[in-house]
Formats: sequence, C-alpha cells, structure tokens
Amino acid sequence: MPEADSERKLPRNVKVVAVTSFLTDVSSEMVINTLPLFLKNVLGVKTYLIGLIEGVAESTSSLLKMYSGWLSDRLRKRKALAVLGYAISALSKPLFYFARSWGVVAAARWGDRVGKGVRTAPRDALVADSTPFSRRGHAFGFHRAADTAGAFVGLLIALGLTWFWQGGGGELLAGTFRVIVLASLLPAFAAVAVLALGVREPAATGSAAPPRFGFRGLGRDFRYFIAMIGIFELGNSSDAFIVLRAQERGLPVVGILAMLLAFNFVYTAVSLPAGKLSDRVGRRRVLMAGWALYALTYLGLAVVRSTTHIVMLFIVYGAYYGLSYGTAKALVADLVPPQSRGMAYGTFNAVLGITDLPASFIAGILWGGAGRWAGFGASAPFFFGAAMAVLALTLLALWKPGTPAG
Repeated sequence: MPEADSERKLPRNVKVVAVTSFLTDVSSEMVINTLPLFLKNVLGVKTYLIGLIEGVAESTSSLLKMYSGWLSDRLRKRKALAVLGYAISALSKPLFYFARSWGVVAAARWGDRVGKGVRTAPRDALVADSTPFSRRGHAFGFHRAADTAGAFVGLLIALGLTWFWQGGGGELLAGTFRVIVLASLLPAFAAVAVLALGVREPAATGSAAPPRFGFRGLGRDFRYFIAMIGIFELGNSSDAFIVLRAQERGLPVVGILAMLLAFNFVYTAVSLPAGKLSDRVGRRRVLMAGWALYALTYLGLAVVRSTTHIVMLFIVYGAYYGLSYGTAKALVADLVPPQSRGMAYGTFNAVLGITDLPASFIAGILWGGAGRWAGFGASAPFFFGAAMAVLALTLLALWKPGTPAG
C-alpha cells in the first residue's frame, strides 16, 4: 500500500513548478487579456498591427526556446535557465505601466516573451525528467491545471479592478489598465522566488554524450508530429482575436473578463483528467479529441451572431485547451530519448512561436485588411483556423507512432 500511495503522488519538482506557473499566470493573465483592449480602445491600434505585435512577441522567443532547450541538454542542468527566464519576464512587466504608444507595448511583450523563450523548454524537460512514463500525462495535466488556475485568479482580480475603477463601461480605460499592471507585479516576482528556492535539479538521464543542436537526434516520429503541429498552429491565431470578436459582437469589458474566467475554469477542470486519460488510452486519441473540438469551436466563432453564443463557444474552447496542451507536452517526452528532451521541447515550443507570427498576421489581414485591401470581415480568421485544424486532425488520425522512447 505505501508503494501504491507513493506512485499516486506527484514529485516535488512537479508541484514546485506548478506553483511557479500558477503565480506567473496570476500575473500574466491580468495584463495579457486586457492588452488587446488597451491597444484598440486606448491607443487606437489597427487589428493588423495588434496581430503583428502578438505574432512578433511570440516569434522573437522561438529560437531562444530551441537554444535554451539544447543548452539545458548539453549542460544537463534545467533549473538555472528556468529561473533566469522567469526573472526576465517579471522584470519586463513594469514597462506596460509606462506604455503610451504601441511601440513600448511591443517592447514589453518582446521582453516577456524572451523570458518565456529562455524558461519554457528547460522547465518542461525538468517536469519530464522528474516523472516516470506511467505518470507523465498526470504530471503535465496537473501542471496545466495549476497554470490555468492562476489565469483564473488573475482574471478574477482584473475583473474586480475593472469593475471598481470603471464599472461596466464598454471600453477599457487607460487608468484601469495601469492599475492592473501594478497589481500584477507581486505574483510575478514571487514566482521567481518559489522556483529558485523550491525546485531540485533532477538526476541526469540518458547518454553522457552531449547532444547536437538540430533535429536529427529527435527521430522521425517527432519530426512528423512537429509538422502536424505546425499545420494546426498556422490557423491558430492569438486568442486576442476572440476577445476582439466578443467586443465586436457587443460584449463589454466586464463581460469579456467574465467570459475569460469561465474559459479558464473549464480549462483548469479538464486538464488534469485529460492528462490522466492520456496515460490510460494514449496521447494521440486525447489530442485528436481536442483538435476536433477546436475545429468545431472556430467554425462556430465564424458564424456566431449573439454575445450569448460567443460566450458559450469560448467556454467550450477551454475544453480544447484542457484536452490538448498538457497531452501534447507529455507526447513530446514519449517520442524522444531522455538526453534530448530539452532540444525536443525547445523545438516544439519554437514551432508554436514561429507559426504564431504568420497565424496572427494572417488573421489580422483576413479580418480588417491592410493598406488598400479591406479584408473579409470578422468571420474570416475563424473559417481559416477551422480549415487548418481539420487538415492537421486528418494527418494525426493517419499517424501511427512507434514505441515510446522513454
């Protein structure tokens, strides 16, 4: 019985990383989910520029994710790089308070994403290194649940501050946004302290030979999986466009924040059971369910008319996140040898970041156009996203991966 109880318990490192992610998301989600409204309502930025800012912010961290992951493999150390990345993100947040132009906002987002680029792959590899194969889905599901619970709390704080400072007004005010930024600083710096003091470097696993920078050592199954991820993500523009879609349909700021709260509640509730389910029935099946749900949700967002329907769709969208994100990260660890996990997570996260630039820019142009081109309207990005998801889902259904690498 003691052995069974021990098997059910998650390792200390997983719990510490989960607390760190919880605090970071409390901080980040307060700011990031109100940022597109600040850009549009306060600074008057066009949708294609919002898409460009979001895309560049993610893509600037992409090469860093690969390099940082590879470096953590080569050094056989995960903790220091993860702590450094969280610290860089925390230090970038005060810039949002002083932003008076979209350029300063873009610089702050760039700094935040540089930190994410440094930390993400070593952190994910740390979780994988600390957890046996039979519990990997559980560990990543738990991490995603804690991460999203932080987003829920952060949004709840943002909602309370917005209601207090401006009531139920339809557009975000500059003063409200800056109060939210100030409130986000404490959890951001607390997250760095928790990780630095609480996590323990896991024992090195796998071959002692330092891995090369590149894709060759990661295997054919991993490369095929990454190709499918790239196709899917090309249609997966920033969620800022869903926020703007809700406002375009008439939902006020307080309603948008309440909608995001419900989304994160569902995301949190689904993540842990989905991770455990992937340990039992396989990662691919759970991921297929998530991508199918995404396609249906985006199709609904393309044709939606009422604010009630868009809120319902966005809540369902939270189930897609819960099914997909932790499962995909657990699958990465299954596909590559332990000594290459940092590089694999760096590559995986880099593909997410690289494709975010064209995905968000395409979405912005499809919606509002650029220059003399007027665009196709608010439905177009969501039709495009649904189509790309169906293509990726088809490839995932045809894929037959080999034996897990460990």
